[in-house]
Parts: sequence; C-alpha cells; structure tokens
Amino acid sequence: MHSAISPDAFSALIAPLGPFEPCPRVAAAVSGGADSLALAMLAAAWARARNGTLLALVVDHTLRPDSAAEAALTIDRLAGIGIPARLLRLSGLTRGPALAERARAARYAALTAACAEAGILHLLLGHHAGDQAETVLMRRQGGSGPAGLAAMPAVSEQTSVRLLRPLLSVPPARLKATLRAAGIAWVEDPSNRDPRALRSRLRAALNDPDGAGAETAALCQAARDAGLARVARDTGVAHRLAAGAEIHPEGFALLPPGPMDADGLAALVQMVSGAAYPPPPRQVAALAAEPRPATLAGAQLMPAGRLGADWRMMRAGRLGADRLGAGWLLVREAAVVGPPVAARPGAVWDGRFRLTTDAAPPAGATIGALGRDAARLRRHSPLPATVLQTLPALRLGNCLAAVPHLLYPDPSACAAAKLVFSPRRPAAGAPFSPSRETERAKVH
Repeated sequence: MHSAISPDAFSALIAPLGPFEPCPRVAAAVSGGADSLALAMLAAAWARARNGTLLALVVDHTLRPDSAAEAALTIDRLAGIGIPARLLRLSGLTRGPALAERARAARYAALTAACAEAGILHLLLGHHAGDQAETVLMRRQGGSGPAGLAAMPAVSEQTSVRLLRPLLSVPPARLKATLRAAGIAWVEDPSNRDPRALRSRLRAALNDPDGAGAETAALCQAARDAGLARVARDTGVAHRLAAGAEIHPEGFALLPPGPMDADGLAALVQMVSGAAYPPPPRQVAALAAEPRPATLAGAQLMPAGRLGADWRMMRAGRLGADRLGAGWLLVREAAVVGPPVAARPGAVWDGRFRLTTDAAPPAGATIGALGRDAARLRRHSPLPATVLQTLPALRLGNCLAAVPHLLYPDPSACAAAKLVFSPRRPAAGAPFSPSRETERAKVH
C-alpha cells in the first residue's frame, strides 16, 4: 500500500529547487491528471504556510472533443480546495506529423506567457519517477549522448521563468494515494494509453504503473548519475570558454587559434545558431580537432582575420591596428536565419535576439535579418559582412527603421527598439540540476 505525501515531505522535495521569495508566488501546470493535481494541492499548502500563493494554469489543447469539459472540471476541482486557476485555451493545433512536439511547444509557450503576465518566476511541473524512467528509455532509444541521458532536470532556468520538477523521485502511485487521502478525484487522459505514441509504448513495456518497481528506480538513478556527470562536464566547459572564448552582444564568438574543446565548440554553435538542441557530436569533434572554414548546424566558422585585432581595439577605443588578428570567428549562418516576426515587446527573433519588454517599437514594425541592407551600412561597423547580415533589424514594410546594434540611424531611434542577444541556450548558463536520489523509503 502506497502512502500519501505529507506537507513536510513535500517541503523536503521542493526546498533544493530554490531560492524562493520570502512570500513565494508560484504557478503549477495542471492537466487534471493525478500527478499535476496532487502537485497543485501540495504546492498550494506549501505556499500558504509561507504566506505565499499558488496559481494553477490549466491548458486546453482543444485536440479532443472532451478537452474543454475536462478543463472546466479540473478548474472546479481546484476551486473546491481553494486553489485559483486560469484557463489557457490553445488554438491552431491540428493533427498530423510531430503533433506531440508541436503541442508541447505550444503548451510551454502559453504557460510561460501566463507566468510572465502574472509576474510569477517559478512554474511547477508534475513529472514523476515514472516519467523520468520513460524519458531515459526514450533517450536511449534515440541514441542520445551523455547529456541527453541525464533526462529531465529538476530545475530548468528559462529566460523569464524557472521550470521546477519537485516530484522526479516520487512514484506516481504515491501521488494518487495523496489525492485519495484528500478525497479528490482526477481525470484519466486516454492519450496516455495511445499505442501510437512512443512514450505510451515504452510505458506499457516497462509495465510498472505504480512507478515503484526496481527497473523504474534503476532508470531514475541512471538519470541522476548522468546528471551529476553532466554538471561536472558543463562546469569544465564554462571554465574553458571563460579562459579562451569571447562572446559578443552582436551574436558572434571569437575563438583562439588551434584545436578547440569539442564540448565548448558544441555549446558555442548552439548559442550562435539559436538552436534548441546541440549539433551532432561527431561533426563537432572533427571540426574541433582540425578547425577549418565550415558551416555546422546553422553556424559558420571562418578565420577571424583583421577582426580579431580590430574588434578588440575598437572596443578599447584604439581602432586601427596594423597587425592581423588570429583565431576563428563563429557566426550565424546567414542563409538559414529565421523569417521576420512582429516587433512586440518580449518577441524573440531567430532564437537569438529578444526585444526587451520596455521597448516601444513603431506600430506594425517587424524584426528580421539586416541581410542585403548590410552592404550600405558597412561604414557603421568594422564587422565583416557575414556578421552584419545576421544582425536584427527593425523594418516598417520595406523601409529599414533601425539597426540597434549599429546605432542606426541614430541612438534616439534605437532607444525604442532594445534588442538583446538572448539565445535559447547560453554557452554556459545555469548548470544542469539533477533530480534528487530515489527516496521512496525516506519520504513519508
């Protein structure tokens, strides 16, 4: 018989995921299933005990005929235990290829936007030990490297919100026991048993619905071990990049001559390209061992030439060196930059540049690549054309309105269009946070 999770036990699970404000304001993504509903109940009590609040965010994907009714029922159940909730209804999702990935991206975008609107920094997610075990199996089947086998982190630092998973070491049976003890019912999502989904097939093969079996525990421990190894590797990469690489707000990096650290180069390629995932390890290893002009995963590696000297001297106010710079320039590949997006505060273009929330761009403006207009702005910067072409520019129709990184046409015009280099994953951002050890016997 599985026991319910006590308030003290939940406090022990969430404490390592801080820091939190003195009166914490947190949100929880609640699907209506047992996992997220138990999380909301436990987190609400934890927040109230600290004079804080919890906001439940209920997403309706609108993909099933019953989804609206299930979302409404979930909000009613939350209200019955004193938890305020907000409904987030998604639109535009259609069945077809990569539905799970598209739905996940849309869900996280809606959740993140709702947290930002409410001024909440912490978003709790109900992933548990069973989910973590399945993720390890999925990563193994997909041929993931050591970083991928760390599976889901307990803390993921995003641009405007922290994703927190306090239940990664908790078997799902204990979450259901927690709801039963409180007399709270939940929704069973039929898509969780859809054999067309890889996760569902792996769940069936694992055959551990309670999430308390030895194989599930071993998979979770494997994820933790891989996570600790990833922490050590990421820390080493950060130190090596700090010692040898220069990252510039225009979205490029300068690297020293000679062979490169493969992990560091992979991190820089992902940063410069704005990609969601790192490049293929084998391709990176070959390029790092013998650097040469090349394109890789949306980034371009080229000799720095004079830029190495001129750029550093321009930064120091001494532009005009006679010697050549050494090393390599890593820049976004101009041929594959993203299409223009509406210039709204908070908008992200090409996965790399973000319009700050205090920006006030002209109505109807868009953010896109400077592109061919770079040729007539060469006098504004010593940067090579490959860098200039990939800078973000604001346009009104076909008219170039501003290029903030070049202070074009003037500083006052650029002040209303603050664009910052904010890639999906920094080269050396917040370290990976492994889940806690499996503590089925310790959490009471």
